[in-house]
Amino acid sequence: MRKKTEITTWLEAHRPAIESGELVVLCQDECHLLWGDITGYVWGKSSERIEVPVTNSRDKQTYYGTIDLATKRCLIQAYDTGNSDSTIAFLRYLMQQYPHQRIALLWDGATHHRSQALKDFLASVNASPDPEQWRITCIRFAPNDPRQNPIEDVWLQAKRFIRECYHLGRSFALIKWLFEFVLHQQLFSFPKLEMYGSFSRVN
Repeated sequence: MRKKTEITTWLEAHRPAIESGELVVLCQDECHLLWGDITGYVWGKSSERIEVPVTNSRDKQTYYGTIDLATKRCLIQAYDTGNSDSTIAFLRYLMQQYPHQRIALLWDGATHHRSQALKDFLASVNASPDPEQWRITCIRFAPNDPRQNPIEDVWLQAKRFIRECYHLGRSFALIKWLFEFVLHQQLFSFPKLEMYGSFSRVN
């Protein structure tokens, strides 16, 4: 709870910059989509539970994603794995998406979020000694508590969708397409998006 209070206090102190669009606050996380993620249960016409078949549990795709606390806009990128190189590539992508704004990134303390390569990259883009002028400010959630990260519910919503549409999953490529399709619809509304306060863009 103390970490949540710290984040909420920081965001409130930066509310004018957030609502003007000068500062973009993004909750970030990685998601590993597996062929086995379509395994679940559905109900047949006879009200009997039916297990979804899995043909190849080894197929895997890593996604990096963010959700904007003010606009609820979700951005995703696919990578081979979650590591320092992928993390830096994703941060470069975010800088391209928000070329004129400062970015506050709320994320967990994964090893590749704390690597020397990542620290060197941040040092290169945050040339100013004043943290208020940094291009990317990274703020960590409390350790081992995914409940603090709103994008966890975004991943859950997308995985729930592909489980419900399991009959369309003829291949892992199609499963990935379905997963990306629901994320690109930008239909996200759940209480966790307001857990750090309600923000709206004024222009």
